[in-house]
Amino acid sequence: MAKAIYPGTFDPATNGHIDIVERASKTVDFLTVAVVGAPSKSTLFSVNERVEMFAEAVAHVSNVSVQSYSGLTVNFAREVGATVIVRGLRITSDFEYESEMALMNRRMAEDVETICLFSALEFQILSSSRVKEVAALGADVSELVPKNVWGPLVERLQKSQKS
Repeated sequence: MAKAIYPGTFDPATNGHIDIVERASKTVDFLTVAVVGAPSKSTLFSVNERVEMFAEAVAHVSNVSVQSYSGLTVNFAREVGATVIVRGLRITSDFEYESEMALMNRRMAEDVETICLFSALEFQILSSSRVKEVAALGADVSELVPKNVWGPLVERLQKSQKS
């Protein structure tokens, strides 16, 4: 088996992300959740906050660590000795984006393979962006995010609405 990374912004981590981690961790020796430190989009939480929340949410999975990174994902994979990039696929629009990214990564690093896991049915429409959007409008998203993420998410959204 191999070492793998599961890269993403994870702003915030959702139960869909946790599901992918739990399933991927059963197929590799070691999985590093790779939290993008300088994403191309603005984030609600800092990289350190995202790392801490994700690490707490997956503390029950023994062969998983959570780290931040910046730069090319394939370079980070090589840095941690990973030969696999794990990605989650939800609705069909994910396929086009993920296949383009996998092909570009393959071009830059033939020794790093991308493996996609289909999201569980209950997480097919779940995204961090949608969670933030509906939570900001007052919806209860406590069933969509890990318990340790719920409080900080509501608090941060309330704080941002006051400013």
